[in-house]
Amino acid sequence: MLTALSVRNIVLIDALDASFDAGLCALTGETGAGKSILLGALGLAAGERADRAQVGTAGDEGRAAATFEISADHPVHALIAGAGIDVEPGEALILRRRVTADGRSQGWINDQPASIGLVRQLGDLLVEVHGQHDGRGLLDPKSHRGLLDAYCGNAKEREATGSAWRQLAEARERLATLQEMQATAAEQEAFLRHSLEELDALSPVQDEEAALAEERKFLQNAEQALTELDEARQALDTDGGLAARLNGALRGMEKVRASLGEGDSGIAGTARAAIDRAAGALDRALIEFTEAEDALADAASAFEIEPGRLNEVEERLFGLRAAARKHDVAVTDLPELRNELTERLDAIETADDRVKEARKSVAAAEAEYNAAAERLTRSREKGGKALAKAVMGELPPLKLEKAQFRVDIATDTDRAGPNGRDRVAFQVMTNPGTPFGPLDKIASGGELSRFALAIKVSLSGGEDGLTLIFDEVDQGVGGAVAAAVGKRLKRLAETGQTLVVTHSPQVAAMADHHWKIEKTDDGKDRVRTTLRALSGEERREEIARMLSGENVTDAARAQADELMGG
Repeated sequence: MLTALSVRNIVLIDALDASFDAGLCALTGETGAGKSILLGALGLAAGERADRAQVGTAGDEGRAAATFEISADHPVHALIAGAGIDVEPGEALILRRRVTADGRSQGWINDQPASIGLVRQLGDLLVEVHGQHDGRGLLDPKSHRGLLDAYCGNAKEREATGSAWRQLAEARERLATLQEMQATAAEQEAFLRHSLEELDALSPVQDEEAALAEERKFLQNAEQALTELDEARQALDTDGGLAARLNGALRGMEKVRASLGEGDSGIAGTARAAIDRAAGALDRALIEFTEAEDALADAASAFEIEPGRLNEVEERLFGLRAAARKHDVAVTDLPELRNELTERLDAIETADDRVKEARKSVAAAEAEYNAAAERLTRSREKGGKALAKAVMGELPPLKLEKAQFRVDIATDTDRAGPNGRDRVAFQVMTNPGTPFGPLDKIASGGELSRFALAIKVSLSGGEDGLTLIFDEVDQGVGGAVAAAVGKRLKRLAETGQTLVVTHSPQVAAMADHHWKIEKTDDGKDRVRTTLRALSGEERREEIARMLSGENVTDAARAQADELMGG
């Protein structure tokens, strides 16, 4: 819902700030007061094409900003999120445009820079203008199928058609892939067989490279390690060996102790204690030395390698790496590549059978899609007839009794897609004997707006969060017809927001809110356009003016009271 419009230096509007409410909002004023300028400013904010002629004389640029209140489930949220625009939950959406005197234009969404295309996309979801010169809404044939589907309530049929189309697309893609593989099978088969034979000969194992690299490094250092270990063992065996010398020293200590006899007192006791300590130290040293000899022996045995093992490891490692380079994969991916090549070779060998099965799958998917699309077409045809009947019932009260409306549905298998095979177009005929055609080509001016009103009412109108704007929908009509227009506008506004630019007192009197657009002299020999909210006596006087003209009479005021009273 449009809640506010701010305009700066657009044509005759120097500065304008207006707030709007839900329901039926009437904009009135004398011819030439600037209603089209106001709508143009709203259109600029909502992404319509900018023109340097829109820039007024109060500066070298013009600005327009429109503020909208949007519900939590409004479709603009998905569009905003996809564009990376940050809008907090419950926050108003503000579309802002700037146009310079040289025709350049910029756009913002909630003060965040945005492309004009994105601003227009959001504008299309927020505002729908029905008038002689607007190409959005019902005048855009691309919207007709979606409007008809919403009227038909055929979500189940559309979902079934979309699902069937996705399955058909997948089946066709698989068939195309198999046929492409089949076409290049001979060339691929020779390469695959040779590559697979090489990989089978290698028989790569997952994580084998790391283990081989570690073993290679060990083997490369093994010879030097053995040399150093041998030198260490030889050092221990020099001059008869350290173990023999330790044993000799230990035996000498035992002899000395025996010669001292027994007893712990005197000089002999002191000597025996020293000798015991020396003997204990020698005994421990001998034990440690023996353990060291054993450890050296174990270490040397660990480096005893199989002759030629280093060559074997390097040949294996280099072979794996060469295969990985050839196929442009990591060594760790060779086992998976082997499985993949096996599957591809198997697919080629069984290509004919696979293609036959794929063709059967495509045929079955096509049959399923055609059946679903046909059900969708039938729902549209049924709904189209009902919509045409409803619209035709709305036309006579709107002074379009000679006109006809139809929903043209053309099925084209070449245009098949997830939304079916149908092209939908709303067409009208304004006079008997003339051909049907598009709304904007057949109807004009007020007729166009009244057709749009009839269609919107029949469609149940009032899309959630969509602001409907009717520009001079009552052009060329009055009395009962104008009252009929007002009643239908009122119905539309019950479920949303409807703005109407009107010259009809009957329409203005039915509005929930009323604004007057007028030209005023700013005291600087310039005429400016302003917008003023009306209520109470001011509104009564404006409706009376619309009834009687420049000279407002008491009779006109009485009639205004009657219209405003329902």
